[in-house]
Amino acid sequence: MVSKIRVLLGMLVLLALAVGAIALLASMKADPVWFTIVPLGILFIGASVIRSLGWFTRKTGD
Repeated sequence: MVSKIRVLLGMLVLLALAVGAIALLASMKADPVWFTIVPLGILFIGASVIRSLGWFTRKTGD
């Protein structure tokens, strides 16, 4: 099992990016549909990229 701290830290970074994107969209007065698409895209695509980089997988020998 991978460290829970590592997963929590990674997801908190993605959450901060999503909240920042919401603030940016609000300042640009974007259409409401973007407030759903962009943050969910950041969370899902970011989590899959982090996972593919091996950040959420246990190293051998640990």
